[in-house]
Amino acid sequence: MTDGGKQRSFDREFHLIISEVFGDTTPTFQGEGPSMGIPALFIRLGRCNLTCDWCDTKYTWDWQQYDIKKETHRYSVNDLLAWALACDTELMVISGGEPLLQQRALVHLVRGLLAGGKRVEFETNGTIVPDPELRVGGVRFNVSPKLANSGVAEDKRIVPAALEAFAQSDAVFKFVTRTVAELDEIQQLVDRFRLAPVYVMPEGTTAEGLIETTRALADAVAARQWRFTPRLHVLAFAGARGR
Repeated sequence: MTDGGKQRSFDREFHLIISEVFGDTTPTFQGEGPSMGIPALFIRLGRCNLTCDWCDTKYTWDWQQYDIKKETHRYSVNDLLAWALACDTELMVISGGEPLLQQRALVHLVRGLLAGGKRVEFETNGTIVPDPELRVGGVRFNVSPKLANSGVAEDKRIVPAALEAFAQSDAVFKFVTRTVAELDEIQQLVDRFRLAPVYVMPEGTTAEGLIETTRALADAVAARQWRFTPRLHVLAFAGARGR
C-alpha cells in the first residue's frame, strides 16, 4: 500500500457514518432499559446488518425507502468528541442502526468520552462480537437480540459467539416483545446463553399501541421475575425524531 493509501485508511478509521446526533439544544433522556429517564446525549449511527420488520429507525439503513445522501453524514471522531464534551450531560448513548459495524472508530470515540467524564451505553442487536477495547469500565451494552417477530432469519439475528461475549460483559438483555407466547422464545435464549439481567420491552410506536402491549404482557413478565421497560420516548414525544 502506498503512503497515500495508508493515509486514506487512517482517515476512515477515525470517521463515523452518522444518522443524527441530538440531546444538546433540545434535551432528552434515555427512553429504555436500566437508565430510562436519565438525561442523555445520543449519537445514532447509520447502517445495520439486520432488516427488522418493525424497526422504527429504518431511515438509518433502508435505502429503498430513504435517501442515503440525506440520511447519513460522515463525522470525524474529533468533531463528535468536541460536540459531546461541550455538554454537561453525563450519559452518552450510541445507537443505530447497528453501531458495532463501525466499532474500530468507536474505540477512539469511547476513549475520548470516558476521559472526558462521560458514561457510555451502546444499543446493539447483539450479532457482532464487541471489541475488547470497548469492554471497559464506564461502558455498558444494552443488547437486544431479535426474536422471530422481527422477520429476520434466525441464523442472522442469533450469533452465539456474540451473545456469549456479551454475557461476559457489562450488559443487559432487552427483548422487543408483542405477545405472551414470545416469552417462551426469550426463555430459550436466556437459558441457552445464560443471559442476565433480562428486560422485556413491549413493541409499539404509538402511545396507544404501547399501552395495549404493556397490559397484555405485564402479568406474564412479572410471573417470570424479569424486568419490564416501556419505551418512554414514545410515550413522551410520540416517536419524534431527535428525541
